[in-house]
Amino acid sequence: MNASDRDLHPRPQWRRDAWLSLDGTWEFAFDDADIGKSEGWHDGRALPLSIEVPFPYQSERSGIGSKDIHEIVWYSRSFDVPPGWRADEGDLLLHFGAVDYATEVWINGRLAGRNRGGHVPFSFNIAPFLRDGSNRVTLRVEDRQDPCQPRGKQSSSGKPVRIYYYCTTGIWQTVWLEPVPAMRLDAMRLTAADPDGTLALEVQLHAPAGGWTVQLDVLASLDQDAPVVARASTAAARTSATLRVAIDNARPWSTDDPHLYGLRLRLVRDGATLDSVQAYAGLRSFASRDAHFYLNGRKTFLLMVLDQGYWPDTLLAPPSDEALRADVEWIKRLGFNGVRKHQKIEAPRWLYWCDRLGLLVWEEMPNARNWSLDAEEALLAEWERAVARDVNHPSIVAWVPVVESFGFPALKRHASQQAFLERLVMRTRRLDPSRDVIDNDGWEHTNLTDVCSIHDYSQPAEKLVARYATTQQTGQPPDKGWYKDKPLFLPGGAYRGQPIVLSEVGGFLMQPAGVPEAERDRLFDYYGNARTTAELWLRYRDLMEGIATLTALAGICYTQLIDVEHEQNGLLTYDRQPKFDPEELAALHRALFFDRQD
Repeated sequence: MNASDRDLHPRPQWRRDAWLSLDGTWEFAFDDADIGKSEGWHDGRALPLSIEVPFPYQSERSGIGSKDIHEIVWYSRSFDVPPGWRADEGDLLLHFGAVDYATEVWINGRLAGRNRGGHVPFSFNIAPFLRDGSNRVTLRVEDRQDPCQPRGKQSSSGKPVRIYYYCTTGIWQTVWLEPVPAMRLDAMRLTAADPDGTLALEVQLHAPAGGWTVQLDVLASLDQDAPVVARASTAAARTSATLRVAIDNARPWSTDDPHLYGLRLRLVRDGATLDSVQAYAGLRSFASRDAHFYLNGRKTFLLMVLDQGYWPDTLLAPPSDEALRADVEWIKRLGFNGVRKHQKIEAPRWLYWCDRLGLLVWEEMPNARNWSLDAEEALLAEWERAVARDVNHPSIVAWVPVVESFGFPALKRHASQQAFLERLVMRTRRLDPSRDVIDNDGWEHTNLTDVCSIHDYSQPAEKLVARYATTQQTGQPPDKGWYKDKPLFLPGGAYRGQPIVLSEVGGFLMQPAGVPEAERDRLFDYYGNARTTAELWLRYRDLMEGIATLTALAGICYTQLIDVEHEQNGLLTYDRQPKFDPEELAALHRALFFDRQD
């Protein structure tokens, strides 16, 4: 891969010109007996199988396609470092987009580092381990069927059942190399990106700096040759620098006009540039007040669709950048202005396309299935890294650390579980005070939630509307949720005027062909079924027309965008074909939810 192609960079929000993908064919092995370390597989020896990275072994695109559970797997491959990448004072970072779950990495037989967390990136400086000529990287990955491990929608049995799907073990996002100077720009945090043109950011340096200057150029667009519309420069204060500019005649980011400004950061001393990084920013505000949402000061109904982020031949791993873009384009084409990415931290390039194409995002942490003190710490550690990775994306408008009490089965009566949920919210707010935090999407909210989100699959539309008649009259949500009379708020909590969002509704299923009635009832007892696409359309339109009468709502999220395995309740099939005319669907959405807006 040509490393200078910005449109393929795995980290679009923080990119240097030089990088090299290590995706492709790797050696591979199952280690069910856990003998690999004792027998020295990490010494660089050949492994017996081959796999296409970054696709998990459970997927067809991996070249293996086994759905059996293997809790320990190994990867290895040789690589050459491009000429000029091994400067005496430079580092070479080996990046992993995501590896599920616990990883050990060796370079030329020497341990370079370990990581725990299956949905967030990590990297190691491998310069000290390199040798002349070809080098060898080896991974041992452990992915236990532990109910306390954050796993999202991966089935504990390894096979799809009810709302759970095939597992993902090992590497499932891109692997890449990046040469960097030892003294470098390390990270950026946008502290202001307002529609009036105010842009402020904090830059972290990799090491203490004396006499260094950080320079910022704001470009009119993402085109690297675009004119500079604002500049700032400041002396680095030890390990950080704060910059602030005002952009004249600013063009705000919105779902209708998702304009992005290019950012170019340089670390300079005595006129010489030591490091240069490119990023971008969208200028927008998104606020909750008066029980509604406001994008750039304009009241905005949040019409979302739930997206699981699975594909038939690659499962949790995105098959390509084109596939990520296509899914975002489908959501826009169907007339939604938002998406709730369900139980998945999606690849950064998906968020890039949400930024580029104009889509509002709720980002949601993959949860565990059971609770322990270790599970709490594993969830918090991974969630903090996810927020830190994605905090600069203008598309993201809410953080969702927990859904439907997943991993917290005794939340209603377990004081320490409630306390941890509150700690999750507070920690998220400290990492990013600018966005809403939904503490536990769907039900059992604490006092801290910024949105009163409710999951409700009541059928038909008249029944759903009747459940919220009092809400429409008084603005108060029901005391209990739709599912098993779950309380909407935990003891001590109460509704305080937050926006009310039906964050799961609908879910109409097409009857799978050949499934016995008894089996169908067991799998699909939550949703209404449709025999034909015409019936599906009537049910969908009826539901949306009913919801549109509930003007007290601030938003909804329809379940779901795409069929996944047996859960065939998507607006698109698993291979991304629409079940009915997308233009007709978009026209319905415009008429019901957007043409009426203030």
